[in-house]
Amino acid sequence: MTYLTAAQVRERYQISPTSLWRWCQDESLNFPQPFIVKRRKLFRADDLARWERERAEVPGQNEKRQG
Repeated sequence: MTYLTAAQVRERYQISPTSLWRWCQDESLNFPQPFIVKRRKLFRADDLARWERERAEVPGQNEKRQG
């Protein structure tokens, strides 16, 4: 099983540390939750790939929200 650090996840999605924190807090995104090992956040690569596939399958999921 492959794990990615929070820095690697941020780089993968080109987001800031604050955005990653928000993604993890927003239950509607269903973003994979990290494992915490010695105060380091580790994300399963398989979970991230599954999340990407699920988002690609849902119409309108990738569009910006209208305010």
